[in-house]
Order: sequence, then C-alpha cells, then structure tokens
Amino acid sequence: MAKWTRLQLAAALMLGLAGPAAADQTTTDTDRARVPVMTALGMRELPALPQKIVVLDIAAADTLAALEVPIAGLPSRLYVDYLNKQQAEAAPMGTLFEPDFEAIAGLAPDLIVAGGRSSRQVEALSEIAPTIDMTIWGASHVDLALSRLRSYGALMGRPAAAAALEAAFLAKLEAARAAVDGRGRALIVMTNGPKVTTYGAQSRFGWLHGALNLPEAVIEQPEATALEDDTTAEATAHGEAISFEYIAQANPDWLIVIDRASAIGQDNQAAAATLDNALVTGTEAWKKGQIIYLDSAAIYIAGGGIQSMTATLEQIRAGFAVGG
Repeated sequence: MAKWTRLQLAAALMLGLAGPAAADQTTTDTDRARVPVMTALGMRELPALPQKIVVLDIAAADTLAALEVPIAGLPSRLYVDYLNKQQAEAAPMGTLFEPDFEAIAGLAPDLIVAGGRSSRQVEALSEIAPTIDMTIWGASHVDLALSRLRSYGALMGRPAAAAALEAAFLAKLEAARAAVDGRGRALIVMTNGPKVTTYGAQSRFGWLHGALNLPEAVIEQPEATALEDDTTAEATAHGEAISFEYIAQANPDWLIVIDRASAIGQDNQAAAATLDNALVTGTEAWKKGQIIYLDSAAIYIAGGGIQSMTATLEQIRAGFAVGG
C-alpha cells in the first residue's frame, strides 16, 4: 500500500485494525511524563516509556537493540545479522520503502520510528500513531547519532545504558584516531559489482574522515575521464561514480572498501575482484596491503546505529594496526 489515507484509517478503526494508540493517544498518554526528543524535523515531546514500538529504520533498530528495548514491529528484512534476534521476535511490517500500513495499524503501536529510507512515509504513518523521523545524515553524522542514542535512552528509561554505549563508542573513536594518525591519505570507495563510487568528507560515509582526522586522497583537478562530470568527490553527499583511472591518479595510501552488493545480499562480483586490476594494484594502498574491507551491511544498511558505528571504528583501528 503506497499511502494510508484518512478514509482507510477510518475503515481500519471501524474494523478494529487500528487500536487505541491510533484512535486517541491522549487517553493513554495523559499520565505519562513527556520527554523532549530532537528529530530530523525538529523537537518533539513524546510520552515516556512507549510499550509497543514499530521501527522502520535500521540505524534506529540497531541503537534500540543495543539499549535492549523490545521492538514490536520491524521491516520484513533487515540485512544485518546482529539484529537477527530482534527480527525473529518482531512482527513483519512490510519494507523500508513500502511499510505495511494495515499490519502497523493492527499492531496499534504507541510509537513509530522512521528514518532514512522510510522517511518519506512519516506523514502517512502519523495517521496511525505518533511517528518520528530519526534520519541521520550529513557532516554531523557522529553528533546526530549520539544525539539519537541519548534521546532513545531518555525516552525508553535507559539513560545509564545509553551513557555506557556512548562511552564505549568514544573510546573506540580515540583508539581509531590514534591508529590512523600520520599514516597517510585514504580513499573510501563502494563497489556494486563492476561499478565503483567514491565518497568524500561530505558524503554519507565521510564521517570516517572528519571524526578520525583521516586525510582524503583526492585529485585537485581530476581529468574528465577519471571522475564523471569533472567534479570532486567531496562535492556530493551521495558519492561520485569513478573510473579505475581516478583511483590510480589519487594513489591513496589506504583504500577503505564497502561492497554494496554484499550488503544487500546480491551475488554480484565481489569488491576484491572488482578492484584487482592493473590501475588499482599500482597504488600505494594495494602494494602495501593497506586495504580495509568494512562490514558492508553494518555501515551501508545500519549506518548511524551505535553498534554499526562502534564496530566500524574497531575495523578501522584493526586495519591500520596491521597495514604496511
């Protein structure tokens, strides 16, 4: 179902599909303390300790799982193995792009958490229950992710657990910073079968450069044949499709690789095979064995989740520790 209309909601209420959470939140929320939560759309005050939560954002599911918050409904496929327990215990709620509105209404949630791929559905989902957009994006990736963690901790009555997770993340961040310090320039690339895209400091994966003070391997004036449209990779938040010539010209000391096909379960050409060609093997990164293959599902699917980010930092630290 592409859209949950007011008419459909009314019909669902008549049939008993949408419970009291959708019909009249005030009757159940009056006596509950309210917690200010910063969302992607601004500050919201929400009733504390929601008992039945539908989560349509993998980063949010990652962080809520780390806080040991029960999740009543999740998308039918999450792609990240470390959320298998939550997936098995939750009711299927459609997909990230196409939520199952009838199933969600039937569950009668107290709260719906959307974000990222499901953010376009916030207005329609709000017809069923209070819905928050917790999208994490842009140069403030780490700050936003930690803000989300604190908000979930306060809202779910788990502030101490949230503080412990933040402390563990910051410790990993400091260890990773120390590992990369003075070790040269890095290029973040994502493969998708035979295609390659690079991601600069302002991109969705650019927090690795900013948070770690990790210099970028970029070409000051790339040739048109190296980078499409003759623009720099840093100029776009979504990455830039590049040729292998671009990688050769940038000549990074380190290659940080994300395999999109692997992340979404496609049996396409592996990243290692895509990059194994004369242009790439001539780079300093390849010659010195300084290539780090990240857990692609964690960073690509659950990016911004506290577990994803903490694990990614540990992979970076470990990779730099053994490189060269």
